[in-house]
Amino acid sequence: MERYAAKHDVPVVGPACGRLLYQLARMIHARRVFEMGSAIGYSTLWLARAVGPRGTVFYTDGDPANARRAEDYLRRAGVLARVRILQGDALQSLNSTQGQFDLIFNDVDKIQYPQVFRLALPRLRSGGLFIADNVLLSGRPAKPAPKRDARTRAIQEFNRLIYRSRELFTTIVPLRDGFAVCLKN
Repeated sequence: MERYAAKHDVPVVGPACGRLLYQLARMIHARRVFEMGSAIGYSTLWLARAVGPRGTVFYTDGDPANARRAEDYLRRAGVLARVRILQGDALQSLNSTQGQFDLIFNDVDKIQYPQVFRLALPRLRSGGLFIADNVLLSGRPAKPAPKRDARTRAIQEFNRLIYRSRELFTTIVPLRDGFAVCLKN
C-alpha cells in the first residue's frame, strides 16, 4: 500500500501514525470506528486490526477506484469482514450511519474540518476518541493565514474548536503533519 501511495501520490498516514491509531484504538477497546476520508484504506487497515474480529470500521471515500482498491487490500489482509465500505461523501455517510462511535478519525478535505467537528462530536461516546490528521499543516496554522488560504484558515478554526471544547481533552501530537488526539469527557 505504501509503495502504491508513493508512486501514485495518494496521501496515507504512514506507519508511525498507523501504529498510533492502532494503539489508541486498542487502549479504549474501540469496537465501532468511523473513518472520514479513507482513500485506499491504509489507516482503515490499522483500525480494522485494532477493533478485532467483532469490531466494525466504517470506511468512507468518494472515489470508486479508491474504494475498489481499498476493498482488495483489506481482503488480502484478512480484515474485510470488519469493514463497511461507504462510497460517497464522508459527512453525508456519517449523518446516515446510525449509532455512536468509540473512535472517529477525520482525514477529509481540510476545509471541511470545522464542519466535521460539529457533526462528529455528538456521535462520539463519552470516553471515545476524536482523532484528526494534518492539524499542523506544515506549520502554516501557527502564522496568520492570508484570506485566500481557505485550507489553513479552516485548520486554524478547527484547532481552536477542539481546544476550546468543554467536551474534549485535546493534545496535538507533532507526528508527521500533526495528529490531534481528543478524548471526549
